[in-house]
Amino acid sequence: MDLLNINTLEDLKFKDIKLAVDSLDISVLREEDLKYLGNLIGNDKRKNVVSLIGKLERSYTKYKEENIRVRKLYDFDRQFGENIILAGVDEVGRGPLAGPIVAAAVVLDLKNLNDIILYINDSKALSERKREELSEIIKKKAISYSISEASNLEIDEKGIAYCNNKVFKEACYSLNTKPDIVLSDGYMIKDFTIRNKSVIKGDAHSASIACASIIAKVYRDNLMKKYHEVYPNYDFNNNSGYGTKKHIDGIKEYGITKIHRKSFLRNICED
Repeated sequence: MDLLNINTLEDLKFKDIKLAVDSLDISVLREEDLKYLGNLIGNDKRKNVVSLIGKLERSYTKYKEENIRVRKLYDFDRQFGENIILAGVDEVGRGPLAGPIVAAAVVLDLKNLNDIILYINDSKALSERKREELSEIIKKKAISYSISEASNLEIDEKGIAYCNNKVFKEACYSLNTKPDIVLSDGYMIKDFTIRNKSVIKGDAHSASIACASIIAKVYRDNLMKKYHEVYPNYDFNNNSGYGTKKHIDGIKEYGITKIHRKSFLRNICED
């Protein structure tokens, strides 16, 4: 049912009107469309029908606000040059007691602002379901993306700082499209041949870093869920290897696994 081509709702049931309102694509709705629907729905004599316009207006307002917020993230990246290729890189997994550290690098199309990716943010600020959804959208829309990881064994051998820097570099160097500049979350990348700019809390400022944050976290979380199937006594499917009570209790009762970072467990294993 196309509400924009209806003059009256008198002969329609509430459930059908509600379904039509819920089915509206907010992203293509114009101000004049919203005004027309406001008059159409607002003039109905049924209170439950009239209430639908408030929900629609709130959804439209939220969509417009989200559009403005995300455009600011894209504008942040665009400030580094109109005709350059920019990548954002971020990591997940510095602090866990088990599993790898993972980095992702993403090159977005910063020129086409008619196809921006809404709802991107610091991955930790998003629900698991939203991260999964966005990760697929990002991978489809990105010009290029790459994921790199360093194992727990390498972390124990060379240290977390070395591995963090390594996965940042590997993710960037593995991109199919070579960037002119890389925005990294938190600190400058060492021994790096590409122009680099560090951005504090980058996933809250840069569209490219936010996208990298999301796909890195989804990749690592899903990896830890697979490890949970192999090592079910540590609650990896819920804690992703971080030091929760269930995880630490599992270590104390069952010992460590092949994916644990021994260098992170000295105090725990001494208890």
